[in-house]
Amino acid sequence: MSISKTYAFHEVEQKWYDYWMQQGFFRSVPDEREPYTIVIPPPNVTGVLHMGHMLNNTIQDVLIRRARMKGKNACWVPGTDHASIATEAKVVAMLKERGINKKDLTRAEFLDYAWEWKEKYGGIILSQLKKLGASCDWGRTRFTMDESLSEAVIDTFIHLYKKGWIYRGVRMVNWDPQGKTAVSDEEVIRKEVDQKLYYIKYQVSSTKYQDASQSNDLHLDTNYLTIATTRPETIMADCAICVNPNDERYLHLHGKSVYIPLINRQIPVILDEYVDMAFGTGCLKVTPAHDLNDYELGQKHRLPVIDILNDDGTLNEKAQILVGEDRFIARKKIAKLLEEAGALEKVEDNKSQIGFSERTDAVIEPKLSMQWFCKMKEMAGPALNDVLSGEVKLIPEKFVNTYRHWMENVQDWCISRQLWWGQQIPAWYLPDGQHVVARTREEAFEEAQKIASRSSKLVPEDLKQDEDVVDTWFSSWLWPISVFDGFKDPNNADISYYYPTNDLVTAPEILFFWVARMIMAGHEFRNEKPFTNVYLTGIVRDKLGRKMSKQLGNSPDPLELIDKYSADGVRVGMLLSSPAGNDLMFDEKDCEQGRNFTNKIWNAFRLIKGWTVNPEQAQSDGNQTVVSWFSSRLNQALAGMDDDFNTYRLNDALMKAYKLVWDDFCAFYLEAVKPAYHQPAGGEAWQEPIDSETYRQTLGFFEKIMKLLHPFMPFLTEELWHDEVFGVRSENDCCIVAQMPSIEQADTQLLTDVVAVQQVITEIRNIRQAKQVSPKEALTLTVKPDPAVNFNRYAALLIKMANLNSFETAKEGKAAGSISFLVRTDEFYLHLGGKLDTAAETERLLKERDYLQGFLKAVNTKLNNERFVNNAKPEVIENERKKQADAEAKLKTIEGNLDDLAN
Repeated sequence: MSISKTYAFHEVEQKWYDYWMQQGFFRSVPDEREPYTIVIPPPNVTGVLHMGHMLNNTIQDVLIRRARMKGKNACWVPGTDHASIATEAKVVAMLKERGINKKDLTRAEFLDYAWEWKEKYGGIILSQLKKLGASCDWGRTRFTMDESLSEAVIDTFIHLYKKGWIYRGVRMVNWDPQGKTAVSDEEVIRKEVDQKLYYIKYQVSSTKYQDASQSNDLHLDTNYLTIATTRPETIMADCAICVNPNDERYLHLHGKSVYIPLINRQIPVILDEYVDMAFGTGCLKVTPAHDLNDYELGQKHRLPVIDILNDDGTLNEKAQILVGEDRFIARKKIAKLLEEAGALEKVEDNKSQIGFSERTDAVIEPKLSMQWFCKMKEMAGPALNDVLSGEVKLIPEKFVNTYRHWMENVQDWCISRQLWWGQQIPAWYLPDGQHVVARTREEAFEEAQKIASRSSKLVPEDLKQDEDVVDTWFSSWLWPISVFDGFKDPNNADISYYYPTNDLVTAPEILFFWVARMIMAGHEFRNEKPFTNVYLTGIVRDKLGRKMSKQLGNSPDPLELIDKYSADGVRVGMLLSSPAGNDLMFDEKDCEQGRNFTNKIWNAFRLIKGWTVNPEQAQSDGNQTVVSWFSSRLNQALAGMDDDFNTYRLNDALMKAYKLVWDDFCAFYLEAVKPAYHQPAGGEAWQEPIDSETYRQTLGFFEKIMKLLHPFMPFLTEELWHDEVFGVRSENDCCIVAQMPSIEQADTQLLTDVVAVQQVITEIRNIRQAKQVSPKEALTLTVKPDPAVNFNRYAALLIKMANLNSFETAKEGKAAGSISFLVRTDEFYLHLGGKLDTAAETERLLKERDYLQGFLKAVNTKLNNERFVNNAKPEVIENERKKQADAEAKLKTIEGNLDDLAN
């Protein structure tokens, strides 16, 4: 059966993915084999596939497919994260479209709508991963709000609370006014934005002395102090003005006070070296309720805290003016009021970093809030030791210092969120404000009775459960344990077999917020690490170096790329340009390169399949040689790829495979064994047959190539694997479960020799092109006696690949009409007959001689420099001496050629 001219990847990809699923090749159950386990970093249930997902999941799929082919029991656990903030926002938007306000719903009613949304849209990203070829064990798909996973979250909360590691208190948090919830640091995106810097005049209540010169330096008149701020809408929350006690400009303000413009509330001037005298006016307005640093300064100086913002970012009654206005509208209105009151000195343009909510894109407000916190210091110790000792390896290692810094300066974790979608905090409040922590109302009532006053007549209905849910990360930090039901059944077969997992592939920006916490949880709840290796991918950026994002509009649709270039083409394109731990500068041409590679392999197979086999024909010496060579070259590549995989240099491993196939197999091996093609004048073209032994070995090589490529290019390799030329395969004889080729000893001498042979062939082809000699015209090649390489062993290969009449050892040196060239230290003569232009050849040799003389002079200068010779590494000196010897040998040959041409 003939093979189609082009690779129809659209039909092939769906066909084989369905087949793999039907045969259960992705399924894993504990058995006697060595397990190899990856748990997917669960994408948000609201998510759709983006370029970062593409890179991350391609890497995971490569690792899992290779492990499967190495005979391991490969288990890739998929799943999604409930993403409290993002999902709640989606559900609220859905309800709004239906004319429903969340405020009009009970919690139970809202959660019904949320589950409805999740069931309809929550699996989109997982189905998209299938288009990429992700070979997850889909039967193990988990969701962070599955019943058993939610129970694990509640049990964990109670466990840590009983240890005294979870507590409730008022702290400064990142507040999302649109989501109306606290968010974690990793959910805050810092962006540089254009703002205004407002110079506001505060009236001084009294003065000790007046000094005109000082007054000019201070940018204030006798009765006013000017302070610059980007947030004039918060002046009503000011509780002090702070100056550096060492700042001589402000000595007259010590012990004094000022009035806040517009509301005329009096606040003190306090002294603290925290203030940078060189920054701005050297004065700082202290607003403890709306800035973390101000809060800490306020705590130190026992200042009051005045919170003027509602949860939705509007001004409350404590602001006294503009009550109910949005904070940004209030900013513009206050600027106008200040100007009208003569309290606004000037306004300047200013660029500064502002925090935005990753989920809603709302500007974050620092806000004092009653929240639940988890102490991290004690759990951080074992997690830090794991990484520093190498028990858990971060790849690349450059992230170890970052990890160390984070863990040594760990802060308590704000784990409560003011949402309904998520695991509700298991805290129950008594009417008198006391609380207990328990799984159920019944258990909480038992605990409440122990602390309730004897006079109270407490009933279960008196207890009110905390309205908040726990942070989404509080479920995902349990992921490697909870996906195997390690909390529900700590000794079950799955957790005992698959835990700890092997590799985790994730992004470095969540190294602390997720990876470190998983290591902490592993020690706290399983007394061991959750994984051994953490492969940290780079960020996918565009050609200009910008991070790909929807906002910038510079991120292509991954599914459109797959539709255009094939899944294999996109996988190859991304991995070739993605060095471990470094950012990927994505260019669509990378995917085009990947697609071209699939076409190259397809066409190579079509070439092989088109040959006619002669079972009676003996294998030629040339074919025997090139078969032996490619066998060694294949084993050399396999060994190199093994080293690359062991050190997680996946792009290097793919590049070795790419060069092996494109350069060695297609460009050299197939050309070397390809039967001759004849096109007689006026006759019908025909091709000679190939001997059966070379054909058999070529098919064997192709099978091995399919195996080593399969983790990177699963669809193309599976399609070619089942071609009839390989015989009838059973339904389970698939490339996906074929054993990776074993690595055999390579003949290093043969590999070295053939490199020299290839250089000879290249030189001859270059000379043909330069001298305009047709590739079809056979030439004669001789080599000087006693060459360093036994080229006679490769005579048949040279004759075929360079189109020679003959190849032999020269008897009398260079013949008339020939041109010479060096390969290493061996001199060759290519006989051109009357086609050699003596004048042009002389000119070429003179130019080459001039270049080599200059090159040799530079090398000799280095080697004659005592300082260089004494300080350079031995291998560097040896390399320079090799350059010297090569240049001298080439110059000697050129001089001889010039003498011959002159005679």
